[in-house]
Amino acid sequence: MPDYDAIVVGGGPAGSAAAYCMARDGLNVLMLERGDAMGSKNVSGGRLYAHSLERIIPGFAATAPVERQVVRETVSLLTEESSVSLDFTSSRLAGDAAAASYTVLRAEFDAWLARQAEEAGCDVVNPARVDDLLRDGTEVVGVVAGEDEITAEAVVLADGVNSLLAQKAGLKKELSPRQVAVGAKEIIELPREAINDRFGLADGEGQARLFAGVPSRGLVGGGFLYTNRESISLGIVMGVSELCRATERVPDMLESFKAHPALRPLLAGGRTVEYSAHLVPEAGLGMLPELVGDRVLVAGDAAGLCLNLGYTVRGMDLAIASGEMAAQAVVEAKARGDFSRRGLAGYATRLAESFVLKDLKTYSKAPDFIEHTARLYTTYPALAEGILLDLFRVTNTPAARAFRRVLPHLKRTGLLNLARDGWKGMGAI
Repeated sequence: MPDYDAIVVGGGPAGSAAAYCMARDGLNVLMLERGDAMGSKNVSGGRLYAHSLERIIPGFAATAPVERQVVRETVSLLTEESSVSLDFTSSRLAGDAAAASYTVLRAEFDAWLARQAEEAGCDVVNPARVDDLLRDGTEVVGVVAGEDEITAEAVVLADGVNSLLAQKAGLKKELSPRQVAVGAKEIIELPREAINDRFGLADGEGQARLFAGVPSRGLVGGGFLYTNRESISLGIVMGVSELCRATERVPDMLESFKAHPALRPLLAGGRTVEYSAHLVPEAGLGMLPELVGDRVLVAGDAAGLCLNLGYTVRGMDLAIASGEMAAQAVVEAKARGDFSRRGLAGYATRLAESFVLKDLKTYSKAPDFIEHTARLYTTYPALAEGILLDLFRVTNTPAARAFRRVLPHLKRTGLLNLARDGWKGMGAI
């Protein structure tokens, strides 16, 4: 007789969602997290699109530790001295509860979500490092955690992008440098009133801002900023395959980013209260592993479920949805008494029929576009700066019409380059 119906490895959004749903439906569940606390090892920027969790826990935002509801979206191209931004502010971004998005502090949010699983009846243990999988032939029948061997009918692997357990289960290959990025983030404490004034927000309103250009020193990568109630989440993401070409260390890039003229006034007087770094998935559909094995499933970042389009970055909503669908498959397998690969296949079917894999397929060309369009990080920020300088500077030189001011910049960039990148971008994002 197994110790549990299901063991979940990893206490992030995917793991906690899976544990909550299974425990709520009456299964005997154990969740193991290697961090000292839930969320202590999670480094996402801190943007939660609400729809996945709203489906599982309706009205969750009334009790969850969400920071601010995003009503302002900004995408910025940075050169050394300038910032060119597309800025959109609207209360309609909030929409109904399912269409809203929130900034969150992962340490607090992940701990809250894990508590929901615990209150639903799941056993939660941390810190607990899972070193290996227990096997009976091809079947995964439990885990090895330190000196303990714990058995289960099914194991859900939600242990992060570098899931060694998924590799040991034969479901995932070793990561390629082109599939992942290094994310480095600081939480910078500021008074609520200062954040409201500097970012043009009211209490409870938040901004999400993404950057390209200078933050990654012209290499594949970018920066992000999210406003919390009384802090700023600020970070950069740098493709691992680019690190060999970088002339600065990632922490130094982050310091330079903080000192940029567009950022420095926003952060003035702030105090860094948290610093973290971690690998993040970047290859979308191209890094999807086998999702199901005999008595084992892979969810969240461990399955590479992340979507970066340059103007939005999604991970938590995909992770939570995958956790719910993994749970549903295990509940069904329990009812049938079949935890084999075939018995758990409903998980892969659900993902394929849901927005999760449909969105990854829709944007399957985005990672290649972002990685191989170098002008996004060098030429185009400088192009935007040059055009707008010519449009907005007024001197005693006789003025030309706007088109005649813009055209020389476009020609220097190359009209064919612009057309090629535009066509490729329309097909990707």
